Amino acid sequence: MAQLRQTVDEFKENDTEVLIVGPENAAKFQAYFEGHNIPFQGLPDPKHSVLKLYGQQIKLFKLGRMPAQVLIDKTGIVRFGHYGHDMTDIPAPSELLELIKSL
Repeated sequence: MAQLRQTVDEFKENDTEVLIVGPENAAKFQAYFEGHNIPFQGLPDPKHSVLKLYGQQIKLFKLGRMPAQVLIDKTGIVRFGHYGHDMTDIPAPSELLELIKSL
C-alpha cells in the first residue's frame, strides 16, 4: 500500500479511484486507515463476500487472503485481474498505471 500512496496523484490524474477492500470489521478497518493516513477509499469485508465475487483466494497456510488487484472500468466491466500467490506477488503501481492508460 505504501507504493500506491506514493502514486496517488498519478491515479487521480488518470481519472482512477483506488478502492482497498480489507478483511477487518468496520471499526478495525477505519482505525487502520486513520492510523496510517491512507489516502484511498476503503471497504471492510469481514465476510470475504466482495472479493469472492472477483475470485480472490483465501489460503489459511499463507495467513489469509492472497493479494488481488482488479481494474474495473466505469461501466463495471473487469478489464484486468491479478491474483497473487503470496503477499509479495503484487504488481507495481507503474504497471497498473500503464494498463489504465491503455484502456
